[in-house]
Amino acid sequence: MFVSHLWIRYIRQAVQAEKYREDRLAGGEGAGPGMRERQCLEWTGATYRGQAEIPAALPTAASPARLTIADDFRIYLTMREGTGVAAATLRKHRTFTKQLGAFAEGRGYVVLDQFTSADIDISYANWKLGARTKGHALGLLRSFFRFCVNREWLAKSPVTSDLEPPLGANRVANKVLFTDEELNRILGACDQLEPVFWSNGRERGIWIGADTKDFIWLLVYTGLRISHASFFDTGRLRGNEVFLRAKKNGGDVFTWIPDWLRDRLEELQRERGARPFIVGESNRLETVTDLWRRKINRVLNRWQVRNTTNATSLHHPFARILLQPGVSVADVADLLGDDEETIRQHYVRWVPERQARLTNILQHAFNDKPKPKIIALTRQLG
Repeated sequence: MFVSHLWIRYIRQAVQAEKYREDRLAGGEGAGPGMRERQCLEWTGATYRGQAEIPAALPTAASPARLTIADDFRIYLTMREGTGVAAATLRKHRTFTKQLGAFAEGRGYVVLDQFTSADIDISYANWKLGARTKGHALGLLRSFFRFCVNREWLAKSPVTSDLEPPLGANRVANKVLFTDEELNRILGACDQLEPVFWSNGRERGIWIGADTKDFIWLLVYTGLRISHASFFDTGRLRGNEVFLRAKKNGGDVFTWIPDWLRDRLEELQRERGARPFIVGESNRLETVTDLWRRKINRVLNRWQVRNTTNATSLHHPFARILLQPGVSVADVADLLGDDEETIRQHYVRWVPERQARLTNILQHAFNDKPKPKIIALTRQLG
């Protein structure tokens, strides 16, 4: 019986193979049961059980669609915005992606893995930036590609570890602040500035020196940066106090302005509206900020106040004016929205408490040390 059973099995397999061959000769798998159907026949012992059921085809894993560089930028900026970063920081990320996108477009790149280390080296070498700014930009570049690698859009970052920031990028900037004499020269230069007529295709207007002077006074008395002062809203006024910012741990920070500056801001509000320093219809921060930066630099360059400073230095006198008479570093840091260490590093020469502390330490250290003996020498004539 065992032998006969093997022979039955052998005959059935031979018949099955012959039918498969005939089907192929008659027109392939489409004529009659195909190879997949034949492989799915179920046999139990020597008996065929029912009709063969053809199992459903196994689903094939579709390869994920590759994201374009534009898609990567959009996701990156959305994630950054979702973290609640400051508006100024988000603008830096947008500017960075715009510049990197322009570089990719110039080379015809569509997806990120087309970037090579050589591309990054060339792009980095062509950045016309100062040492500190270039160092910050390199940090953004590393951050972006690290973001992409973490999401498996790239196998490896094209930014190599030996790409370093330029010399001086990590050096703490000791701010060179305008003195009172230089501020008076700047304000006097504003009075001699010729009117400039402007047109943006929709509106026409005129720039006069008084506009620039008002803007500079606001910078000096509030410590606001140009980007914040450009969009200054008179709704911040509370009498002679100006609202600066809300603290993260609760509470508001105000600074004080004299009566004449408060009156001038209220007059500008009646003439131009709640945001008196916006010229024209553009509300784009970069446009409005660049306008005021160019106007101030025009004054500085024409009257040669100082060659080593520019418009962005005009909010620093606020710190100097407070630190010189001995206002604590903690209070100045609170007003400027910085930490105490940053204030000490940037305005070290204007912090009298630091020098007084060092002088006291030196006096105590050397008071009990041996003093030199002075011996009078007589001159011999001869």
